[in-house]
Order: sequence, then structure tokens, then C-alpha cells
Amino acid sequence: MKLFEGLARYQPQALGVLRIMTALQFIEHGSQKLFNFPESAQAHALTGLTTAAGILEFAGGILLALGLFTRPVAFLLAGEMAIAYFSAHMPRDFFPVNNSGDAAISFCFIFLYLVFAGAGAFALDNQHNA
Repeated sequence: MKLFEGLARYQPQALGVLRIMTALQFIEHGSQKLFNFPESAQAHALTGLTTAAGILEFAGGILLALGLFTRPVAFLLAGEMAIAYFSAHMPRDFFPVNNSGDAAISFCFIFLYLVFAGAGAFALDNQHNA
């Protein structure tokens, strides 16, 4: 359809917005683990694994939001989410809707997409290419 063909020129901006909004949501997961902000009814105990995950999520989310080192950071975070899913969610139940793994799967595949697609618009990575 002609209407949707015209939208293709906005692909870099749409990708940039997807990266930024996903990163902002991801930062919340890290800040909740590290600082209990936003406050959670079930505060996480900071074990070594939880601390590592919180640092990856918080710092990695900030880097992605800025669009800095997008591809390597997204690769690292996709791996973290795959590990999180198979170690924390999958053992609870096979189905993601029952094991609360929906977000981990979505984050994993969005980050994997960013590895291949790059940062899109509004990224500091683009300053290196200018």
C-alpha cells in the first residue's frame, strides 16, 4: 500500500524511538534491583547475580538510551535476558505467560534486533560516523 511505503523513510527515527523507550524501561529494572526504585513490594536481595544483573540493566540501559556502543551493549544485554529467561523463568513453567518471562523474551529479541539494525536516529553512535 502506498500509505505504508511512504513511512519507510522514517525507519531510522522509529528505530531510535524503539531503542530509547526500550532502554528507559530496562533502566527501571536495574534501578529497582540496585536502589529499590521504583519501590517494589518485594525488594530484591542483592546477591552477586542480582547485583550483576542490576548493573548490566542500569548501565546498559543508559548506554542504549544514549545510543552509545549500541551494538555490543545490545549483544551483551540480549545474552543477559536469555540467561535470565532460562535460569529464572523457564524452570517455573513452560509457558511465558505463566512464568512471567514475557518481558525477558521481548527485551532479548529487541536487543538482538538492535545488534543487527544498529542504533537508528538520535544516537551518539551516529556522531562517530559524521
